[in-house]
Amino acid sequence: MDLQTALPIIVLVVGCFAYIFWPQERIAAPIEKTRLDYLRERKDVVYDNLRDLNFEFRAGKYPQDDYARQRTSLEDEAAKIVVEMQSLGG
Repeated sequence: MDLQTALPIIVLVVGCFAYIFWPQERIAAPIEKTRLDYLRERKDVVYDNLRDLNFEFRAGKYPQDDYARQRTSLEDEAAKIVVEMQSLGG
């Protein structure tokens, strides 16, 4: 391999490594989440879980007792979240 063939390959490899591993000067600061933001996300997850539970019960994957117990648990959790959100002003 002569110099005319090796030099572009070396430059390309060095350029790729520099592009990949060069430290970033501007790293985005993490967004500070408030308690209200956390509660909104948690409420969405609980509602999604309730929706999935209802779907799976209708599909016959859960017996009546398990469904009732899970639904009560999720509804209680959702109620606590909504009460705390209202107390925080959301």
